[in-house]
Amino acid sequence: MSTNIEKRVIVALDYPNPSLALEFVERLSPSLCRLKIGKELFTLAGPQFVRQVVDKGFDVFLDLKFHDIPNTVAAACKAASDLGVWMVNVHASGGAKMMDAACTAIRKTGADTKLIAVTVLTSMGDNDLAEIGFNDGAEAQVLRLAQLSFDSGMDGVVCSAHEAALIKGKVGSDFLTVTPGIRLAGGDVGDQKRIMTPVAAIQNGADYLVIGRSITKSEDPNATLRLIIDEINSI
Repeated sequence: MSTNIEKRVIVALDYPNPSLALEFVERLSPSLCRLKIGKELFTLAGPQFVRQVVDKGFDVFLDLKFHDIPNTVAAACKAASDLGVWMVNVHASGGAKMMDAACTAIRKTGADTKLIAVTVLTSMGDNDLAEIGFNDGAEAQVLRLAQLSFDSGMDGVVCSAHEAALIKGKVGSDFLTVTPGIRLAGGDVGDQKRIMTPVAAIQNGADYLVIGRSITKSEDPNATLRLIIDEINSI
């Protein structure tokens, strides 16, 4: 699919303090990246923070992973779309009825908000899934949930870059793959198990790369972004 290569990086604003997050945002160019606002920052700063970032010209991925009864998730997705976010997500394990309700709610707003579903968290491996009763392994579970998401009308899924190509092969190349667990070569792995470098992720079918500490801890985040973009462009 044709995606603007310079906007394939989504910087994760994983900050415990809204002021620090805004201070970092002020250092970034919206022409180089999109931004992800997750549960911690949203809980601390609320919808007003999202509006502030959107008003600065950034495309925002609101990463709240909604998972509840269909009506509740549909209302939450509509509220997110009304904030002007570029993308919002739900848990695919909430089922087809929940995802269909969320898709319907987004469509009724008339907005171009993208709706994606989380397959299997990148912190989880085969043993973790077995503990909660899924014994087929991460890859099989990801593909099962990706197919369900596609059939439910979602725009794409959150998945490990390790599964991106498999998902594209199963449901088609236009189905978006948003991949966390991206680390620069030699970077800190943290608590994620299924990780990959930016270039390897793109080569494996990722559409968007969620990158956190490699950029937020950089002395010059724009320079780091340009380096990543140049590496991707060199493929």
